[in-house]
Amino acid sequence: MEMQRLPVEVITHILSFLPIADRKEASLVNHTWYFAAQDSLRQENILYNIPATSTSLAAIESLARRRVSCVSLTSLDGSTVSRDVIQAVSCHLGPHLQSLSLRGSSLTETSFLHLLLACPCLSSLDLSGCNSLFMSGTLLSKPETIGQAREALTNLQELNLAGLRYLSDLSFNRLTGCAPRLARLSLARCHLTFEFDPYRGSSNYNSTALLSFRNLLRFLKERASSLRALDLSGTSITLPAMRSLVQVEGLRLQELVLQNCRDLSNEAVSLLCTHQPHLTALDLTGCSELSDRATLAVSAGLRALQSLRLGKLQRLTDGGFLGIAELRSLQNLDLSECSLVSGSELVKVCSSPELRPNLASLSFAFCSLLRDSSVLSLARSLSPSLRVLDLSSCVSITNVSIQAISSHLPQLIVLRLAWCKELTDWGLLGAEEPREECNHRRENLEQDPKALSDSSWKESQKQPRASLQALQHLQELDLMACSKLTDTSITKVIRFPALRQLSLSLLPEITDASLVAVARGCQSLEQLSMSHCGKLTDKGFMEAAGSLRRLQHFVISGCSQLTCQTLMAISRECRQLKSLDVSMCHGIRMADIELFQVQLPLQTCVHSRFVGGADLSFTL
Repeated sequence: MEMQRLPVEVITHILSFLPIADRKEASLVNHTWYFAAQDSLRQENILYNIPATSTSLAAIESLARRRVSCVSLTSLDGSTVSRDVIQAVSCHLGPHLQSLSLRGSSLTETSFLHLLLACPCLSSLDLSGCNSLFMSGTLLSKPETIGQAREALTNLQELNLAGLRYLSDLSFNRLTGCAPRLARLSLARCHLTFEFDPYRGSSNYNSTALLSFRNLLRFLKERASSLRALDLSGTSITLPAMRSLVQVEGLRLQELVLQNCRDLSNEAVSLLCTHQPHLTALDLTGCSELSDRATLAVSAGLRALQSLRLGKLQRLTDGGFLGIAELRSLQNLDLSECSLVSGSELVKVCSSPELRPNLASLSFAFCSLLRDSSVLSLARSLSPSLRVLDLSSCVSITNVSIQAISSHLPQLIVLRLAWCKELTDWGLLGAEEPREECNHRRENLEQDPKALSDSSWKESQKQPRASLQALQHLQELDLMACSKLTDTSITKVIRFPALRQLSLSLLPEITDASLVAVARGCQSLEQLSMSHCGKLTDKGFMEAAGSLRRLQHFVISGCSQLTCQTLMAISRECRQLKSLDVSMCHGIRMADIELFQVQLPLQTCVHSRFVGGADLSFTL
């Protein structure tokens, strides 16, 4: 009662000392605490998803009182409900909206223009997949609407036109002509024509049938001084096109995304690095023609690079990283699914304090050549900076790696170890393995020519052993399919007060004891996945549910012993739940799900699968 009488500003200051999850919980105490928590919970770039349903109308008015500035409208079409939602957003949120996403919507041109003209402060607009807007080719065709749109989009800096099948030069020119300050543009997966020139020397780039690279090049020349980010993922960009693009006079790109550009060559990347040396972010994921030559060109030419994504480059080897020491500003490196990369060159660079980059995020997911020796060296070298580490499906790493991570990377926020099947309870506990198991593991390593050397093995045995519980800053942990883990470790080390996302799916040996321990030790959990854990029972859920009150997304598919008793416990305690997956839970009947839907708040989705039936999705 005394705290309720305090000024809102004082309560806000007190709440600011709590973790985010605790502040969210405190905001539900009463109206005073709710409004006091808004300032401490306010964060930039928080996107609020608003579905086109009648139940969203009240929520929109509530969001208006909080002056929400980033909104995503989903499932929009030509229905009356969609028009009501658009009207409410225009009236209550429009004046202060800065970011608006209409991704995949089927709204009409009239509704779009009505919404657009109500949002004079937009800096980001996402129209990806909105094919209905561009199908007729008449969007912004009237002079009066063009003038109004130009006023509404005068501050627009980011425009996403990804995946538009009917985007043409004419509609592209009309839309971008209303946004004079555009700095970020995405044309990912659009049908850009690179070889065919429909204009034959004409300067009238207004084809209603094609989206041509010739017209895009004209746009880049006009906006060279302001454009900073470009996404051409999924297009068939050629070497001549890349040569023309990177040599546009005055163009100084900072970010370029070229995911799955399967015709992109090493020569094209070399040209890019030569003529756009100011790039800070480059994404070459899935560009299957690239090899070591491309990454060597990146290291030599892009000294300011901070983020480099090289996933799914099957021709890339460790030889491509001989010059990575030149990327002194590199913070994010993604090497996922590079099957010929072992990390040996990165280890050499990181072992030298004068050369190593301050990596904050590192992914070796699906890199089967990664070994304990590399993880041990990287964990020790990157201790001051690394916050996100993804070693999913690195099938050769063992307890040596997990103990090195626990000992040297206490500041980790995200750790993904899914499908690392050699991890055992001893690794998570930070304990010495029994002599028989240790000798067996040593024999397996000796048979591997790329395994730990004798000196490295002995050094690893001398390292201080910390349990996984040392990573007290973790917010996301993925141990899916680490099938040797049991209650022995899970009940003792999975205790993280800040943990918000946890996956323990496909751990066949864990029981109710693990479920209860996780619930009590990780009470900030918002997403929990325990699918195909066949030993879980109703008793465990009835005991654990009371500690999972912040849970929003729950996956328990394939837990064959569960019945309606589990649903009753969840509906009683997990009142913030938004989605629940009970597919392949044969003890849960359709009638149980219908009762569960009645008992839970609105906006809860239940996914279920019955023997001989189709997937069913229910939204309240």
